[in-house]
Amino acid sequence: MNRYMKPLGSVLLILVLGYLAWKFSFLIVYILIAAVVSFIGQPIVRYLDNFRIRKFRIPHSIGVLLTLIFLLVCFLSIFAIFVPLIIRQAQAIASIDTNILAMHLEQPIKWLEEELSLLGIIPVGETLQSYLADRAKSILSVTNISGALGNIFSFAGSFFIGLFSVIFIAFFFLKEEKMFENMILATVPVKHHEAVRNVLEDSKALLKRYFIGLVFELLGVMTVITIGLWIFGVKNALLIGFFGGLMNIIPYLGPLIGTLLGLLIATTSGLATGEVETLLPTILKVGGVCAVANYIDNLLLQPLIYSSSVKAHPLEIFFVIIIGGSLAGITGMLLAIPIYTVLRVIGREFFSKFRVVKKLTEDI
Repeated sequence: MNRYMKPLGSVLLILVLGYLAWKFSFLIVYILIAAVVSFIGQPIVRYLDNFRIRKFRIPHSIGVLLTLIFLLVCFLSIFAIFVPLIIRQAQAIASIDTNILAMHLEQPIKWLEEELSLLGIIPVGETLQSYLADRAKSILSVTNISGALGNIFSFAGSFFIGLFSVIFIAFFFLKEEKMFENMILATVPVKHHEAVRNVLEDSKALLKRYFIGLVFELLGVMTVITIGLWIFGVKNALLIGFFGGLMNIIPYLGPLIGTLLGLLIATTSGLATGEVETLLPTILKVGGVCAVANYIDNLLLQPLIYSSSVKAHPLEIFFVIIIGGSLAGITGMLLAIPIYTVLRVIGREFFSKFRVVKKLTEDI
């Protein structure tokens, strides 16, 4: 009877730990984000620790605090630059003269009404304007608006709580450099400590290269799109470039989403200024520049980031991203490569005797 108690206890312990991990998954996410922030901030903390002016040196805790403030300022600077551009674009959309727009779109709208009526989407005899007005009334009902406002306030509250939690945890990870590693080691048997240390060090090195490459990809695509549109005289070139670069971090689908957002911004900007005649040339310019930027990204940047930085074959990366997308949508696609990188390092340390694992991890 006793020989069954130990395996049963281990199974129960695993189940309890799995339930706790699921129940408090948000806390695990905070810890992982804080760990990434600490990895980024550690070189800055080390520099401040070694910085001296004669006999004066910055205390370690103050250096950690200054590092977090610097990273937070960098993060908030992005909002300070681009949020006003987004607000200005929203104001431009609100200023669109609907009468002029309706006059230019009268024929296309009639054709669209006929087609939608044939398809049964719009009831026969009803205009597209009245149909959209009815839909707008249902969307803008008091119930829906209150629900939307509730969701916005809930998101804002969760965001600031999460931001504070990440900063608080990251402070201690930066102050005690080995804390995150010790937390991981506390959950595994002593005989595996050396292997786990190797996993953490190699994973940190590979992921650091990957995220640095990702930042350069974002900046590279944003720069190419912005400069290209600026040369062609397209308005809101910086905003379109920002969304093009930001969306590009989503593998495969990102460039398409970024291009559609760019076309939407360019179209609404033209409508706001009444330049309806120039819409088609502007759309062609935006589509062409985004296509060139994506070609450069596919040819130069992505092979370097998705293959070289994590040392995996492009086809291997493709399958991983597709699997991640099927399991968790866009979030899964974004996290697929980092998670796969860590799993490969773990496989190399603990399961290298399997031929498949050995083959997949021979380059790391």
